Amino acid sequence: MRDPVQLLAAIERRARARARPLPRQEAARELWPGITFRVGERRLVAPLAEVSEILYYPPLTRVPGTKPWVCGIANVRGNLLPVMDLKGYLYGEHTPTHRRSRVLVVRHRGLAAGLLVDEVMGLRHFDEADRLAEVPEADETLRPYLRRGYRDEEGAWPVFSMFRLAENPLFLQAAR
Repeated sequence: MRDPVQLLAAIERRARARARPLPRQEAARELWPGITFRVGERRLVAPLAEVSEILYYPPLTRVPGTKPWVCGIANVRGNLLPVMDLKGYLYGEHTPTHRRSRVLVVRHRGLAAGLLVDEVMGLRHFDEADRLAEVPEADETLRPYLRRGYRDEEGAWPVFSMFRLAENPLFLQAAR
């Protein structure tokens, strides 16, 4: 019979010989989450924290005496929500509604508003390493609402701030 210490040492040697090494530890990537959407042909991304909800285009009640970009008021689970045409506000062009149309809901400093967009492409996580040093090229109408941008295999994604829009006095003046 072997000495118990020698037996344990032999078992340990066999176990170490058969053991697999631990996987390499990689640094965790820092990801920024955003909601990608389209206004006309323009692709944008909004910070996930600034979009409280995404809705199908709801039934609306028109509101007389408002600017053309005000679509109307929707009843969303018992709460009244003004719905605005984002392309109509920015460019004066009506957004035709279709099966891909969505309403992005923003709630900021007591304001709740729905923004009609042509399409919501979904949630996307951008690697902070892909953050652009400068705001991507955009027309003058969009620039006040852009915070930064990211680049991926599809190109540049300007970050559209829903909160900046909600704070803009022109957006808050929906009456004619």
